[in-house]
Amino acid sequence: MTHAFETFVAARYLKAKHRQAVISLVTAVSVLGVAAGVMALVIALAINNGFRSSLESSLLGATPHVVVLEKEPSTGISNWREISSRLAKLRGVRESSPALYGKVMASGPMQSAEATLKGMRLNSAEFSAHIRAGSVSNLEDQRGLPGVILGSQLARRIGMRPGDVVRLLSPQGEMSPFGIRPKEFRFRVAALYESGFYDLDNQFAFTTVENAQRVFATPDVVNAIELKLDDVEAAPDVAKAAEAAAGPGLGATHWMEQNRQLLNALKMERAVSLVTISLIQLVAALNILTALFMSVMEKRRDIAVLLSMGARRQQIARIFVTQGLMIATAGVALGLVAGYTLSYLAGHFHWIALDEEIYSLSYVPFEPRPADALWIAAAALGVAFLASLYPARAATAITPVETLRYE
Repeated sequence: MTHAFETFVAARYLKAKHRQAVISLVTAVSVLGVAAGVMALVIALAINNGFRSSLESSLLGATPHVVVLEKEPSTGISNWREISSRLAKLRGVRESSPALYGKVMASGPMQSAEATLKGMRLNSAEFSAHIRAGSVSNLEDQRGLPGVILGSQLARRIGMRPGDVVRLLSPQGEMSPFGIRPKEFRFRVAALYESGFYDLDNQFAFTTVENAQRVFATPDVVNAIELKLDDVEAAPDVAKAAEAAAGPGLGATHWMEQNRQLLNALKMERAVSLVTISLIQLVAALNILTALFMSVMEKRRDIAVLLSMGARRQQIARIFVTQGLMIATAGVALGLVAGYTLSYLAGHFHWIALDEEIYSLSYVPFEPRPADALWIAAAALGVAFLASLYPARAATAITPVETLRYE
């Protein structure tokens, strides 16, 4: 006899009509329980992966991976060209560029709103990929006015479109008898920027470093040097190297530090989901154990006959272990198909909407990964295997003589 024998008998026991209908019901519930647990795990992991990927693609596509700043804010970084050139040579750094940030008041026909004006290099392909209207090339002086790129949500709030003139009020204004009076600068909107991350699109306006220096009345200085990396996961190591290379008075931070709360929340959500949904698998395992144990009780005479005909007790045990794994396999297959199908449809058609002002995303992103199916299936089958051991052991304890005595 080979393992094909155990598989054949286990399949016959599953397909055969049971004298007690409750056994078939418990078996069906076991399959559905495993399927529900697998499906829930696939969907939960798809949501977690989707949020993390959206964070990386939207946020990291629009913000630097590592930022070099003054440890104690003062007059700015004056030798930024030399430092930027030095940092660009570090291992893993793809791009090093200066930036000058500052708060302004953006005024349009609908209302005024606080904004962050960022002077930076705007000719990168990565930045241009997020332009939704207008063109970066329109930043050149148009009819005597410098250009500015507004975040899409900021432009919507104040009522701006490409080609319109927006007024920016800088707190670094002129001294008057009543104190410092904000100075007004007129810019023409060259384009609208949309990263997909609400907080950025609602807050930022972009222009060249020279224009930002003029608005904030600073000399040829910047207050940050931003680094883009080949591998975003290497940001902590590159930040340490950048801080050492930048020299005294300057420190470095990276995107993981800046978004620590959000990343920790995603890790916690993943852990809680795994623990909570694993309870479904435990319930399904108990159902498998119950179904197999009832099957053993029903098949006592068959087991005794098989033992009398020369079947080994290890083979009898394998029959019921195989039966439990068959139940789990059916549930795993059903759960994977349902989980991946629902995740794909929900992600593609944006089934679950979100409030952008609260979650920074307009919908729940789903990103089911094929690799997750491997360990989810392995975990479900492992739990089913453990649940099958006790009924299988009980089957091997049957004594043919006692069982068949009154047959």
